[in-house]
Amino acid sequence: MATLQASFNLITLSSSCSSSSSSFDKRVFATLSVPKLPNLHRSLPKLQTVNMEELEIPNRLKNITNPQVLRMRTATENKDAIDMAITKLYAIAEAVADRVEMHANIGEQRNNWNNLLLNSINAMTLTAATMAALSMIPTGTRFVLVMKITSTLLYSAATALLLVVNKIQPSQLAEEQRNASRLFRQLHEQIRTTLTLGTPTLKDVDEAMEKMLALDKAYPLPLLPGMLDKFPATVEPTRWWPAERKQRRQQQLLLKQKGMNGWNQDLEEEMRGVLGVLKRTDTADYMRLSKLVLKINRILATSGPLLTGLAALGTALAGSSSHGSWAGLVGVAGGALASIVNTFEHGGQVGMVFEMYRNCAGFYRFLEERIESNLNERDFHKRENGELFEMKVAMELGRSIQELKDLAAASMRYNDKDSSTFTSEEFAGKLF
Repeated sequence: MATLQASFNLITLSSSCSSSSSSFDKRVFATLSVPKLPNLHRSLPKLQTVNMEELEIPNRLKNITNPQVLRMRTATENKDAIDMAITKLYAIAEAVADRVEMHANIGEQRNNWNNLLLNSINAMTLTAATMAALSMIPTGTRFVLVMKITSTLLYSAATALLLVVNKIQPSQLAEEQRNASRLFRQLHEQIRTTLTLGTPTLKDVDEAMEKMLALDKAYPLPLLPGMLDKFPATVEPTRWWPAERKQRRQQQLLLKQKGMNGWNQDLEEEMRGVLGVLKRTDTADYMRLSKLVLKINRILATSGPLLTGLAALGTALAGSSSHGSWAGLVGVAGGALASIVNTFEHGGQVGMVFEMYRNCAGFYRFLEERIESNLNERDFHKRENGELFEMKVAMELGRSIQELKDLAAASMRYNDKDSSTFTSEEFAGKLF
């Protein structure tokens, strides 16, 4: 640029000189004025300033591209977080699959316990009753004594075994493990669905961990200590979900909807109607049955060892006298009754029936909480999608969507009528 400015000055000088005079000397003078070019060095600082401004252009461009760099960095961090969440969910899924196998094996083992102990105790009791009856036959003293001692020992052993079996309730233990295996398998499928359909986050990881730990607490594996109380003072539905249940993250890949996220006033009224039926009929009925079966099981669990204990005492006191004859009859009758009670309790698996009813009540209580949590959420986009939720509730109750609507309508009619004249109502669940 300095050269261009010097050339421009030369042209200016030459034109001015040619206009004033056409003499060759003046043109020579104009040409000789070129050495004044060193004065142009005064503009060098300006050239240096221009160059510095040009050098600042990349810095401004760099400032312009910073948001893009930040977005790229954020995207990388999000990808790392998603990869970590996926890795953790796979680890949890492996642990859950192991729980499924563990509970299934232990449930089969405890069911075998129930069958083997039932047969063994009945065989011991009936054998002891037979020997007690033989000891009443007037034969040699040594034979009677042997029968009495053997019968007493068998009754005593049967009493001890009954105390243990009635305490742990093997049929109820087996039912607990069957339920745990089913629920852990359900959790495993939920994790697989999350991994398949969505982009997992750490919230999904925390939720899966909470559910797994809640199941471990609801269905423990140890016997003593750690076993659930088989004769609780207060009967409550089984709870296998976290105490503070969090709303599941919506599967945005499938449920990107605007507006009210599939909800409307009619659907809310329908869910309130279904909720009322669940509370009035299904949950309440299974709680009533649970309490009834628990009372029966408690009576049977007390009667069995009591009868075998009385039979052992009667056999020991049996003799030739009148009192001894009555004692011998107690020994024989007590053994027979004890076998009947034991067969009815453990052969009929009364403990398993109690656990089944309590789990059914827990299932309906879980469904109640799901409906209430969605209805209480003011932000529709934080709820489960309305259409999908309606379909899930219908399937879990064993109904079609139209049948679910009819059930809700019947519930509304029930609320409008006087309970003294309209006391019967259809159950919500059709599966069990």
